[in-house]
Amino acid sequence: MTKASVKEVTAEDFISKCAEELKQMKEMEKPNWSTFAKTGTHKKFPPAREDWWYVRAASMLRRVYSDGPVGISRLRTYYGGKKKRGSRPQRFV
Repeated sequence: MTKASVKEVTAEDFISKCAEELKQMKEMEKPNWSTFAKTGTHKKFPPAREDWWYVRAASMLRRVYSDGPVGISRLRTYYGGKKKRGSRPQRFV
């Protein structure tokens, strides 16, 4: 069996396999506050998935690997969204 590159595998397959591997690592333990936290200020509720911490970490690993040197501003645009502010116009946060 030949090993495939991250770019040759679909994103869903890589993220699910990587999240499973991250669950096995004791260094990557989920913090206690993650059960109550939202994934962004533009979100209304916390994620419904129990393992969202590992899925997000795997997604970020894939993003850093495939896009090269990535800073906070590029990750912010990828994981951010529009915040609903009532009758005022929406803003990207």
